[in-house]
Amino acid sequence: MVRILIYFVLPLSLYACGDAQSDVDAQPVTIVEGFMAESAALARGQAIFEGSCASFCHAMEPEEGLDAAFLFDCKWRHGSSDQEIFDVVTNGITGTRMVGFGSNFPEGDDDLWKVIAYLRSKQQAC
Repeated sequence: MVRILIYFVLPLSLYACGDAQSDVDAQPVTIVEGFMAESAALARGQAIFEGSCASFCHAMEPEEGLDAAFLFDCKWRHGSSDQEIFDVVTNGITGTRMVGFGSNFPEGDDDLWKVIAYLRSKQQAC
């Protein structure tokens, strides 16, 4: 009887402990990662980027001679984290053509996070 308990109870308890550990290791999803998982959010981010950014300064493909950065590679001059990108777009960059958009997108900050999600979804690997 003891042998049966060892064969069944021990594996179940180890399995239960394994699940608890994986819950501890799980990282919360960031707002950008959440929007990257939504096709509608990515489509909105792309539309805003193409209408507000690519139409005036940033190119969809790398081009020589542009003073605005190409945003789909892995090289970012003014911060590379999602929050740093958010801050640059919100506040602008002094001494450049990059004006601060503030929260002036139709859906406010959510639209800006969707643009960042779109950029991340198309970003080239380093």
